[in-house]
Amino acid sequence: MDILNIIYVVAAVILAFGASIFFHELGHFLTARKLGMKVEEFAIGFGPKIYSWKRDGIEYSLRWIPAGGFVKLPQMITAESLEGHSDQPVPPAPPLHKILVAAAGPIMNVVFAFAIATLIYFVGLPVPVSQPIIGKVDPASPEGRMGIREGDRVVMVDNKPIKSWDDVMEFTMLARTKVIPVVIEDAGVSNTYNLTATISDAIGLKVLNLDPREHPVVGGVESGMPAAAAGLQPGDKILSVSGIPVPGQNQMIDLISKSQGKPCEIVFDRKNERKSVTVTPQYDPGTKRARIGISFSMGVYEVQHPTPWAQVKDVCEKMISTFSALAHSKQTGVGAKDLSGPVGILAMLASQVNTDYRLALSFLVLLNINLAFINMLPIPVLDGGHILMSIIEKIRRRPMSLKFVEYTTTGFAVLLLSFMLYITVFGDLKRFGLYRAMFNTDVQIEQSGQPADSTTAPSK
Repeated sequence: MDILNIIYVVAAVILAFGASIFFHELGHFLTARKLGMKVEEFAIGFGPKIYSWKRDGIEYSLRWIPAGGFVKLPQMITAESLEGHSDQPVPPAPPLHKILVAAAGPIMNVVFAFAIATLIYFVGLPVPVSQPIIGKVDPASPEGRMGIREGDRVVMVDNKPIKSWDDVMEFTMLARTKVIPVVIEDAGVSNTYNLTATISDAIGLKVLNLDPREHPVVGGVESGMPAAAAGLQPGDKILSVSGIPVPGQNQMIDLISKSQGKPCEIVFDRKNERKSVTVTPQYDPGTKRARIGISFSMGVYEVQHPTPWAQVKDVCEKMISTFSALAHSKQTGVGAKDLSGPVGILAMLASQVNTDYRLALSFLVLLNINLAFINMLPIPVLDGGHILMSIIEKIRRRPMSLKFVEYTTTGFAVLLLSFMLYITVFGDLKRFGLYRAMFNTDVQIEQSGQPADSTTAPSK
């Protein structure tokens, strides 16, 4: 990658992520000014200041920790450890004003998300080609004995409609039970099957014993690497890794990255003949991840034009499913380690920017809806916590103890930062190889119905 592209990606990530934080804080800022409340500072980020300036008695600053931002409002409930001490006494603000100011940030994120989604509607959204069509089915398997056949289309999983094979995998992982209702269509006739998912040793999450028809294709094999030693060849279609069907490049990259130093079985199709080899991924200091030494044929995306409401609705449904899976972690196997912190968010945004700016815009829709939802949680230090305490103040008809508010807000701020650090260390950093591989993956953007060529992507 040349230096100009690196500069472009870094600048775009900073601008995109900063815009999300900026509009959130702008909502607080404009509402507070409209209600006549005192504003002392408008900050993007936490921690030491990178740069600051003053205008009309308000300090504007950029700070080193890109985990959020704040508008310093001495009439609001604040955490001095994050925002600093206010020396000037001010009259208390009515609880209703505090509630309106707190809610304005998340509302602005939702407005920003719809604005981006509207732009995507006009410019189009590249969507990975990954049809939910079932591949080969062993007639002796439980699924085969139920009547499921190659070419059948998966319509619903766990009562959720399916658009791609990625949805099949996602809804299976997030389901609360191992026996999952799956609606499958054959020649226009739909049938519901109760399929049993198994826990994958490779990823620790549930998977169905169904093979997608579409799979990544090997474009090249590096000499001296495990794939070459095992006999993989260009043109081999990868069916599964460690027993997990792989519908696309990213799924395979993730599985290989998690299997460093561990033998894993790779099942592939070579000229309509099913074969398997055992490969032990080895750590590559250059890419800082485990690799077997293959490149893929270029990934293919088709351009669609989803409505703004459809985009936001899709994000909301996935977000609700994720939180539900976390709340029922024992049943789903989904835990905090599977979330992304600031590092993961920035890495994902960088990979999307590097692939296509429209994918980055779509990621911003997801990011802003998530920011709005999370900030409305009734937790001190978040906007929802401000709203909750203001409601309590309204009911009590007197302000809460300043010491109690300060200690509670600061305590939850420490917990929140510690949680983000945990996610970063045990989630983001362990997936860094996957992010790096996604960043270096080439794709082909095409209109629906156009044939794909066989251009090869960089090695994985």
